[in-house]
Amino acid sequence: MKLLRASVALIASAVAFAGSAAARDDGRYANSPLKPWFDSLRSKKGLCCSDADGSAVSDVDWESKDGHYRVRLEGQWIDVPDDAVITVPNRAGRTMVWPVKDSLGISIRCFLPGSMT
Repeated sequence: MKLLRASVALIASAVAFAGSAAARDDGRYANSPLKPWFDSLRSKKGLCCSDADGSAVSDVDWESKDGHYRVRLEGQWIDVPDDAVITVPNRAGRTMVWPVKDSLGISIRCFLPGSMT
């Protein structure tokens, strides 16, 4: 019974997250000249846009210390795993993060550092 409840909760959270991700795409991404570039972005965790919707991050919501990154999402600081960092040049210019929410919280699928100006 516990397994069934956990499965239902996981499926419900996945559906809710997928719905919120779709709601954030207002069509600008689909028509952007950077769409092929965004679609090709990948970290060592895999393709960024395959499991998560990317979001721009303000300079005050991310930082680098001792060669590692962290980002503030939903009011909490989350360490960016080294294998989630995208190392190609940032053509978008802004810091971007692709978070994945599940029953354990928020993890980072991909992180594209900006210029921190």
